[in-house]
Amino acid sequence: MFLARVIGSIVCTKKDENMRGRKLLLLRPLLVDEANPAQLRPGSNTIVSVDTLGAGLGDVVLFCQGSSARQGAGLKTLPVDAAVVGLVDSVEVLGKRIHPQ
Repeated sequence: MFLARVIGSIVCTKKDENMRGRKLLLLRPLLVDEANPAQLRPGSNTIVSVDTLGAGLGDVVLFCQGSSARQGAGLKTLPVDAAVVGLVDSVEVLGKRIHPQ
């Protein structure tokens, strides 16, 4: 599993029939900053993920990729490579809360 911030959503008018009704989110992975472990920094890539929980813009989420993404309820037969599997309340690193700040 990985941490990410929701930075947008994607609308597809034509898509695989099994994906109808599924919300797609654009995620920016979050990493613990090596220079300052008391903060998270955005990664350089973006991920398209299916939303299973109702995440919204700006939320910090847990997501998984690859075959693990299809282990969530109702996702086994979907053509997905990433799925939001948790809404993050807080993150603690080295005994310090770094999210929310």
